[in-house]
Amino acid sequence: MKSELVHTSTDSLQEMLLAARLHNPFDYLGVHREQDDALVTRVFQPYAANVWIQTANGFEPMTRIHDEGIFEWHSKITPMHPYLLRIEEKTSLGAVREWYDPYAFPVQISDYELYLYNEGNLRQAYRTLGAQLTAIHGIAGVRFAVWAPNAERVSIIGDFNRWDGRIHPMAVHHHSGVWELFIPGLPSGTLYKYEIRNRNTGDILIKTDPFAHYHELRPSNAGRTPMEENFVWQDTDWMQKRTGWDWLHAPLNIYEIHAGSWKRHPDGRFYTYRELAQHLIPYLLDMGYSHVELLPISEHPLDESWGYQTTGYFAVSSRYGLPEDFKFFVNACHQANIGVILDWVPAHFPQDIFSLARFDGTALYEHEDPRLGFHQDWGTFIFNYGRNEVRSFLLSSAHYWLNVFHIDGLRVDAVASMLYLDYSRKAGEWLPNKYGGRENLEAVDFLRELNIMVHEAFPGAITLAEESTSWPAVSRPTYVGGLGFSMKWNMGWMNDTLTYIKLNPIHRRYQHNNLTFNQLYAYTENFVLPLSHDEVVHGKGSLLAKMPGDAWQKFANLRLLFTYQLTCPGKKLNFMGNEFAHGPEWQVNKELDWNLLEYEPHRGVQMALRDLNHLYMNTPALHQLDFFAEGFSWIDCHDTEQSVISYLRHAQDGSFRLIVLNFTPVTRMKYRIGTPVSGSYQEEFNSDSAYYGGSNIGNAGWITTTGEPCLGFADSLMITLPPLAGIILRPSNA
Repeated sequence: MKSELVHTSTDSLQEMLLAARLHNPFDYLGVHREQDDALVTRVFQPYAANVWIQTANGFEPMTRIHDEGIFEWHSKITPMHPYLLRIEEKTSLGAVREWYDPYAFPVQISDYELYLYNEGNLRQAYRTLGAQLTAIHGIAGVRFAVWAPNAERVSIIGDFNRWDGRIHPMAVHHHSGVWELFIPGLPSGTLYKYEIRNRNTGDILIKTDPFAHYHELRPSNAGRTPMEENFVWQDTDWMQKRTGWDWLHAPLNIYEIHAGSWKRHPDGRFYTYRELAQHLIPYLLDMGYSHVELLPISEHPLDESWGYQTTGYFAVSSRYGLPEDFKFFVNACHQANIGVILDWVPAHFPQDIFSLARFDGTALYEHEDPRLGFHQDWGTFIFNYGRNEVRSFLLSSAHYWLNVFHIDGLRVDAVASMLYLDYSRKAGEWLPNKYGGRENLEAVDFLRELNIMVHEAFPGAITLAEESTSWPAVSRPTYVGGLGFSMKWNMGWMNDTLTYIKLNPIHRRYQHNNLTFNQLYAYTENFVLPLSHDEVVHGKGSLLAKMPGDAWQKFANLRLLFTYQLTCPGKKLNFMGNEFAHGPEWQVNKELDWNLLEYEPHRGVQMALRDLNHLYMNTPALHQLDFFAEGFSWIDCHDTEQSVISYLRHAQDGSFRLIVLNFTPVTRMKYRIGTPVSGSYQEEFNSDSAYYGGSNIGNAGWITTTGEPCLGFADSLMITLPPLAGIILRPSNA
């Protein structure tokens, strides 16, 4: 590497090395030519009693020139390249080891990679920065690289050098701010961190590698050098099929889980990724889910954050196993035709001093001004999306999960907090954009860039936005001015529906619009209808606890809620435990109360949702036109007095299903509904079935239209409408 300190004297360089302030260690360590054309080789080994260097004549002793452990070897000939050092330790045992000198190896990162990184366009920065297993001149080792532009000196520390920041200082790539060093011979799984000295304050910071692919188990937080992997993917059929997946018209039914609390071992231990594959996948298949969505499994220090305070944007959480184990999980899901969606958190990061916060002693990944850089609700830092290297970092993180782990989609957390500069802030607590507005223009650009990258580089992969405002065109292509997400969570539907269903049925007629209002905007976005983890935490109670009435009515209401969700336009998402009427709200530190399935009402809810899931997945009318107004039409949305709604769901081929929902505990006998086609109809699903724990009121056999017009339809049916229940009717020609 070209020296930036060529005019600094050797004595000054030595002094700076010993003070751990040497900006470029290659100016002093390694092989150098002296004025008489002789060569001098220097090493710094403060824990060595004696050092020998490998030459053409074998190992020759080096001369100690400083008590702190600087050794030199002078010769007219070049040492072996690269050369081994034989080191005798300063211990009573006098252990001897051999080690290739890191300063015998040139830097490897190309100027082009650095240019792309500094420009914000290095989409696979995880192959450039961080710890990379590699070989130079046939010698295996680990190449480390980290971005710390405001550092005076950066060193790699670990067990291999007694966590001493003097021993392995890194070389900086000119003005890129990227530091690099190759350390030969480090085994896989070696613990390491970076020691960074800020150039302005002299403060020393000990930091975990932002690009580490694996961390030690919490509460410890060092990175580990990459593992040698021999994993062979066996999901070619799935990946090829995904490329042509028409997700606009296909069913999408997501089971959202937290890996650490779905199930646990009797002694409280987590299931590993491999154990999760063994137990979860059969359950997903039986229950009729198309995808599993994992709350963040990127590394995080605090269990209670559920993964949303991420410290390892390229690291699979070591709580549940190795990166290879997570590949096994994804591979097994794909072989079972189940997609895997990962919850991903580019909106904010925690204040933990070992991680990204003030990484090189300055606001590097965040903003310096807290009015831009600090999230008051969560006590976290907000990424500086206008900084090129931050965009390279985040885009590479998304690319990493999709590429390395074959993830099928990213659910992007807290998008609303990214879009608005005044999000959860009072007047005077935020700074406007360059036009004086409240929109975070840099975040908008980043999200568009993210979605373009995902859809171009990973055909068939999807992005889902958790966005709780009315920001326009979230799930519309960027070329028409949208943000480019595949889909958006319909938080309005969720809030209106839960507000309504929590009411005592006698009061529901006054809030009927909560059921019908969503159709005014249902096709402005590609919506997912979520009943997620956010609705069963922080004192909100479980879904079951939200339901009004006595015990029977609570379970009936919940079955009715799921009937509404699975037949309403939009893709589906349910959090674990919802499907069997979990009693208490979710607690992260224990497994779900699976023992509840010993009781008939809970089993009934589970069986009802299982049948609804399979019906949704296998019935084109219930999913094919989820995002299109042609897929839905009202039969009657005005029966407020009886709190009943009825509607049709249509498929592209003209087939349809007729859905009627009764939100009161009153049985409606001879209830008339209009029908678009005369003939016979069969009750395909009834949430009041005795099989599900209901009162078993309904319409057995075939029902025939009466020939009497109703509500603008040429014909009609007279049906029995069970209490607090929904029914799905199938025409005989379907």
